[in-house]
Amino acid sequence: MSTPAVEAEGLVKTFRSTRALAGIDLQIPKGAVLGLLGPNGAGKTTTVRILATLLKPDAGRARVAGVDVRTDPHGVRRRIGLSGQYAAVDENLSGFENLYMVARLYGMRRREARDRARGLLTRFGLDDAAERPAKTYSGGMRRRLDLAGALVARPEVVILDEPTTGLDPRGRMETWEVIGELITDGAGVLLTTQYLEEADRLADAIAVIDRGRVIARGTPDALKDQVGAERLEMVIDDAAYLSEVARALAEVGAGEPVVDAAACRVGVVVDEGAKSLIEALRRLDLQNIAVQDVGLHRPTLDDVFLALTGRAAENPHREPAPTTGAGR
Repeated sequence: MSTPAVEAEGLVKTFRSTRALAGIDLQIPKGAVLGLLGPNGAGKTTTVRILATLLKPDAGRARVAGVDVRTDPHGVRRRIGLSGQYAAVDENLSGFENLYMVARLYGMRRREARDRARGLLTRFGLDDAAERPAKTYSGGMRRRLDLAGALVARPEVVILDEPTTGLDPRGRMETWEVIGELITDGAGVLLTTQYLEEADRLADAIAVIDRGRVIARGTPDALKDQVGAERLEMVIDDAAYLSEVARALAEVGAGEPVVDAAACRVGVVVDEGAKSLIEALRRLDLQNIAVQDVGLHRPTLDDVFLALTGRAAENPHREPAPTTGAGR
């Protein structure tokens, strides 16, 4: 059996009176992406800092690429690429100079460093901007440059801590494409994110943490199945018929309908999917109630997150900023 990219057991970390981690267990196979989800303050960033050797756990053990984070932190650092919430690039250097500098810091000879920098610029679509100062780059370009820097040493494990924070939709899509390429190289990837569609698209498995504990884990589809049935939603033309629509949906649904009067929308959880939808439409047709739009929606990761934590995914309160700095 091959060594996991990341293996953590019983990680505990306390800051004064606050227990940030209360026994976290994680495992990431090689060539797989684990999405780590949770509200801010749940322990995501603390977990990342321990795996990146920026913090020491109070208890538990963790191995990254087979190397113990406690006994050989330098060995771990040689095997990982780390990209934090904000692009760590020198804005006064060009894209090429940023990557060349990182390669030299890793001990590569000049020619190897030049070749590696040029190759990564090509791979990440930054050739045309290679000689421009990074301060002229868009947010998406800076993020791609930062990810390229995290890959200079061909790491076995890549840790991405909220890699699309602050990016516009186009920048996020570009970053998703780059992250997808990491998997083809066989690297294990730990992805923390608050964008649930990001985890749904990129992660092979998800661990949801809250108050320092893993409260659920599984594939995105498996977690959605835990939430339950599909949701039937209808939008009608005339708000005067909302009560009739709600009554019809209550008869075919598995719960109490939810009425959004402002949007002329009624929704209800259903057990029989398409069969329930057809029956609801039949009942409304008999009453001559015009339906403007109808949809059958499977639970999303947003539904999973809310059901598990009782909170929305995004929270304005962030975990404490790190008190110690480190390179990649």
